[in-house]
Amino acid sequence: MIKVSETAKQKVVALMTEEGFDANKDFVRVGVKSGGCSGLSYELKFDDTSEETDKVFEDNSIRIIVDKKSFLYLIGTTLEYSGGLNGKGFVFNNPNAQRTCGCGESFSL
Repeated sequence: MIKVSETAKQKVVALMTEEGFDANKDFVRVGVKSGGCSGLSYELKFDDTSEETDKVFEDNSIRIIVDKKSFLYLIGTTLEYSGGLNGKGFVFNNPNAQRTCGCGESFSL
């Protein structure tokens, strides 16, 4: 399961609307790919379709899809949004990450 904080929900809904997606029926696709300072990096994009092998979740009224491979790395993760003076944007709070880079966009297990 992937959780979505209230601030992340508000930003996701705003961005989805801005990009022509409907937050009530479309998805936030979250994934992991090789690369980044620590070995693995996060991917986040909007999608209007899901694949048969995708895991589908809903939290805080946001529909999330994760491919089967990425799911193992993301179990228990919370998607948050930080928009303060040092505004990082979307932040993945991943309890499985043993090491993260300074920018918070990559991790290792």
